[in-house]
Amino acid sequence: MSQSVKKVVIPVAGLGTRGLPFTKEVPKELLPIIDTPTIHFIAEEVLAAGIEQVIFITSKGKHALEDYFDLSPNLENWLRKRGKEALADKVRQIGTFCEVISVRQKEPLGLGHAVYCARNIIGQEKFAVCLGDEIFPPWDKINQTQAPLRKLVDAAIELDTSTVGVVEIPIADSLSYGILDLGGKSLGENPAPVLRTVEKPKPEVAPSPYAIIGRYVFDSTLFDALKETKPGVGGEIQLTDAMDKLCANRKLHGVLLKGCRYDIGNPMFYMKAQIDAALRRPELSQRLRDYMKSL
Repeated sequence: MSQSVKKVVIPVAGLGTRGLPFTKEVPKELLPIIDTPTIHFIAEEVLAAGIEQVIFITSKGKHALEDYFDLSPNLENWLRKRGKEALADKVRQIGTFCEVISVRQKEPLGLGHAVYCARNIIGQEKFAVCLGDEIFPPWDKINQTQAPLRKLVDAAIELDTSTVGVVEIPIADSLSYGILDLGGKSLGENPAPVLRTVEKPKPEVAPSPYAIIGRYVFDSTLFDALKETKPGVGGEIQLTDAMDKLCANRKLHGVLLKGCRYDIGNPMFYMKAQIDAALRRPELSQRLRDYMKSL
């Protein structure tokens, strides 16, 4: 039985171009679903997976993410003086959620390089990677019974391998995703070895309907693979290129994730998340339903 997973790397150094102009000054990971930032949902999923330490790979201007998970004694005291005890408790809980470490990615050299920046903190441990664009909300029953990241962690420990989370997509959408080649196998409840990854293939040549999303668990040998990886598309070090090196040693398994998922960088997914969240809020649900009926 391999070691447990206690650290997660969350790359947040990107420019957030899909969220402009909002993300010109505010990190995309703070885009709110009503009143809850998307990074908050990711932190809850991380904690549910038994992970204790969050490593942000940041860049200039991203300090607001660290501040969100810090204590706010002035705000907390102000709320308590006005009898807002429940809200003050919520603010304090956020400040004690998890241990946060920040590492600067000083040059925008790609996702693979961002993960590589965490190598000195990770050492020889297994570790998770979560991308801030993807959220699996707690209001979905499947997500409640087993957090997606927990499923990846369990598989990585049981099989002593690295794991990548995927969802099944219409093959016509393959141009928008990295796709797994499983040698023609279908993914069910059990993980399957990955032969290679294919970045945004045309539907007619896509090797499967299994699309990579922003959840991974890696063995520390990934850092050796990243060190050897040359810049690829756009002059960036691609994480999928390093993952293919793991595939060559049959040390990467795909894990099918089910349940409700939103890509908050996609405007339609983002609006669906807002509506779905509002429909589950007693103070908003009926008023929203009435409004939509009136349109």
